[in-house]
Amino acid sequence: MTTETHGYTRFFPVSWEELHRHCKALAWRLHDSVQSKGGKYKGVVAVTRGGMVPAAIVARELKLRVIETISCSLYDELGRNDKVNVLKPATAALPDQGEDWLIIDDLVDTGITAKAVREILPKAHFATIYAKPSGRPMVDTYITEVSQDTWILFPWDQEAVMSKPIADLRGAD
Repeated sequence: MTTETHGYTRFFPVSWEELHRHCKALAWRLHDSVQSKGGKYKGVVAVTRGGMVPAAIVARELKLRVIETISCSLYDELGRNDKVNVLKPATAALPDQGEDWLIIDDLVDTGITAKAVREILPKAHFATIYAKPSGRPMVDTYITEVSQDTWILFPWDQEAVMSKPIADLRGAD
């Protein structure tokens, strides 16, 4: 799969340190928001797989011990689909439709996955580290907005390799 064929023309590499800093910034924002309403979260629902690392960091910062997962996939053996396949629901949050729960994902891109999760847990607070314009309306809180044509390279998807100069990538001398 080449990212150019899927409309991605830019790359945004994220280091472990940067991801951790953004997760802490998200935790600050969530803490202040829930405190201003006099509430408290029951726990965190991580959207797997990308939301697992951010959820662990946010849960630590908010002193939340209950971490649930909802496993969704937009991809199959042939690539990306437009239909979300829920592989495992977030059972602990389901009886209350997610009320007082915090959903964490790494990114909201098109909003397709976020919409499916919202339908299952409509009363939960949905937060992501990164948001793209198409998916941004689906989340309540995010830290960094990136353009729709940007592919975010998360630290768990990267290897240390020699990089090409931008001029080589653009075909200029």
